[in-house]
Amino acid sequence: MTDDVAVLGAGLHPWGKWGRGFVAYGTAAARAALLDAGVGWREVGSIVGAATVRGGYPGHVAGATFAKALGWQGARAASVYAACASGAQAINTARAQILAGIADVVLVVGADSAPRGFFRPADGDRPDDPDWLRFRVLGATNPTYFGLYARRRMAVHGDTADDFARVKVKNAAVGALNPNARYRKRLTVEEVEASAVVADPLRLLDICATSDGGAAVVLSSMEFARRHGAAAPVRIRSVSTVTPRFPNTVLDLPDIATDSAVAVEPSGETFRSSIARTAYEEAGIGPDDLSLAEVYDLSTALELQWYEDLGLCAEGEAAKLLRAGATTLGGRIPVNVSGGLSSFGEAVPAQAIAQVCELTWQLRGDAGDRQVAGARVGITANQGLFGHGSAVIAVR
Repeated sequence: MTDDVAVLGAGLHPWGKWGRGFVAYGTAAARAALLDAGVGWREVGSIVGAATVRGGYPGHVAGATFAKALGWQGARAASVYAACASGAQAINTARAQILAGIADVVLVVGADSAPRGFFRPADGDRPDDPDWLRFRVLGATNPTYFGLYARRRMAVHGDTADDFARVKVKNAAVGALNPNARYRKRLTVEEVEASAVVADPLRLLDICATSDGGAAVVLSSMEFARRHGAAAPVRIRSVSTVTPRFPNTVLDLPDIATDSAVAVEPSGETFRSSIARTAYEEAGIGPDDLSLAEVYDLSTALELQWYEDLGLCAEGEAAKLLRAGATTLGGRIPVNVSGGLSSFGEAVPAQAIAQVCELTWQLRGDAGDRQVAGARVGITANQGLFGHGSAVIAVR
């Protein structure tokens, strides 16, 4: 298709707590992606950096910061901040540049050096900032929201703590096979349920950590890919970066209230399901065409919610899909065969790019022991604070 762009290379810096700055992680990931692509840094016409508040001013603005670290060579530079959707929006920016003919080869990089504990707003008083307000007014940390989502699923769909634990067990099993994952230990349901309660009903092992890490991809026009000798590269078919619709009747980070639906009927789909629908429509495919999915499992309960939002099953049937083994490696529709955030932790601007790296390796058949047999189509899904959608569909 003329609107496809090629993924020539993918690279990661392993996730963990390494005690270094984000520039080191992003630069390592970028060099790995360039090496994987067989492309020299001087061939790159543009670099797009996915940013966080930790990677912004003073001293750093992601796009130019990574360009400087790799060696000034005159490439265009852009920086994108969209919280956890930053990586997908950076990929979307790179894709737009390629399709517009602005650059033939674009390097996309995201990296983070995360704080210990849960994420919280930057310092300072900002009474018009909903993220600041939910901490100041309610003390509602991220795990508080994760617990509310889990309670909602239990009340509405009958999910159980055992179901949540099974998600962790599934992801830990494949995370143990991933050399870039931070946590590489297999677990049992009993071990998950024996971990400390953080936000009832979720326990420590139900919630992802904050991590350091970096990810990068090298994207190009299809014409450049052919000239470069990549006759059948992995291709990005669609990117969805939609925003919610009014009224939003399901509580969502970082807001502390929902919209009234008295005057306007709700749209009939949630924000997250609209992210996936938009990606499917642009790509001209549906959930039944998927070989695998990489989703944003901030908590085990949230992974189950994504099964429904992606259309992998009907509403309320995510736990049934999990129990049947459909989302495990070797199942009908494997989910988070990288190990997910459960095994990696959050490195905010890198994680949506890392999802595309995993799709790239899977669609090439290069994923080793965690390879999905015959993988042809994959989707990523996550969301960023303040209404940033994020989904990428890649094909081979």
